[in-house]
Amino acid sequence: MDLSFEEALKRLEEVVERLEEGDLPLEESLRLFQEGMVLVKHCEGLLKAAEARVEMLVKEGEGLVREPFPSGEEDGNTS
Repeated sequence: MDLSFEEALKRLEEVVERLEEGDLPLEESLRLFQEGMVLVKHCEGLLKAAEARVEMLVKEGEGLVREPFPSGEEDGNTS
């Protein structure tokens, strides 16, 4: 997939909106659900790559210690 994170997220939002409308035929709903899952995996991959880059930059910085990027789960924010 050749979409930027922002493009993929925008398309994912469109897919979710269509699915939430609930007036789609079953086959169209399944197709959109599958597309949404592909987009989620793509976004996750891009986020993991960005996280790795941030950790590498912190590690390479003078006097800085490598720390894991916060996942948001500690404060209950999982989105």
